[in-house]
Amino acid sequence: MNSETLSAPMSATPRTLVIASRESRLAMWQAEHVQAALHKLYPSCDVKIVGMTTRGDQILDRTLSKVGGKGLFVKELEQALADGHADLAVHSLKDVPMELPEGFALTAIMEREDPRDAFVSNDYDSLAALPPGAVVGTSSLRRESMIRARYPHLDVKPLRGNLDTRLSKLDRGDYAAIILAAAGLKRLGLSTRIRALLAPEDSLPAAGQGALGIEIRADRADVAAWLAPLHDDATAKAVEAERMVSRALGGSCSVPLAAYAQWQDGKLALRGTLSTPDASRVLAAEEAAAPATVEEAVALGRKVADDLIAQGALDIVRALAEAGPEEQRVPNSPPSPPSVTRPGSDDPTRGADGR
Repeated sequence: MNSETLSAPMSATPRTLVIASRESRLAMWQAEHVQAALHKLYPSCDVKIVGMTTRGDQILDRTLSKVGGKGLFVKELEQALADGHADLAVHSLKDVPMELPEGFALTAIMEREDPRDAFVSNDYDSLAALPPGAVVGTSSLRRESMIRARYPHLDVKPLRGNLDTRLSKLDRGDYAAIILAAAGLKRLGLSTRIRALLAPEDSLPAAGQGALGIEIRADRADVAAWLAPLHDDATAKAVEAERMVSRALGGSCSVPLAAYAQWQDGKLALRGTLSTPDASRVLAAEEAAAPATVEEAVALGRKVADDLIAQGALDIVRALAEAGPEEQRVPNSPPSPPSVTRPGSDDPTRGADGR
């Protein structure tokens, strides 16, 4: 979406639109970002924001994989849509479950912010600079597995809470460093907190990371038409390819799974990885295509997922499901060197260039 070229659809101008949002500072920034874009499109429309506390915001003493996963951040917002109390809900796309409940649609995906992970520390410049035993905080099994694979001498601990809460835990000395999504820090004007951006080759992002998704009731064709100018086709193709990889492999917070697609010379290069939590086994696959439609982008995602499945990805997913959430985070002992499986490549860590 280019804010300079927004044009309204050829349908009746809305009089009022209500946006459902989580109440965290980042979530409200995202809702206000959409609100401003809608005001630009429809100057006479009264665009309101309704803030809500989701179950995911309330449970801060356990990791998401132990309490229900991604859906914890969207259920209350979807209920507001279902009840007619809101017309649209704004989400960080990486928090949206891969399968939406019946009756809902992800109608617009906005232009992506920086999809990379960020290294944040008050005392160190990078993960490599951390001393043995230094505590690194992350809420993500994906990031935890990456750290264990590359820096087994570090102590990885869970980190929950909204962005401000996580930063305050770092500042009071609970962690030597934390890993966060760069997009959230940049959106809130906190880029100066970033000590290093992790290239996708070093920390492959989660599916949809950095993108905003707008959800509506599937029967609201009027709202879909009003939101159409906010949709960014290039971002949508990239993140739908990523989400297909995740969907095919269970699509939950309980699996150390990453998928990232980047446009390069007219082609969409997609890479996916799946690992065991202790990083003793890492699977990787990549494909590239020039999808003309979202459906073709989804097919690209399916190819990468099938490659991972052929390498044994479903065995890892099943083992994690059988172990249960208590076993998904492993003790901080150095794992054996990771076994990396990736057909047709001598370099298991090479991926798409970071931007």
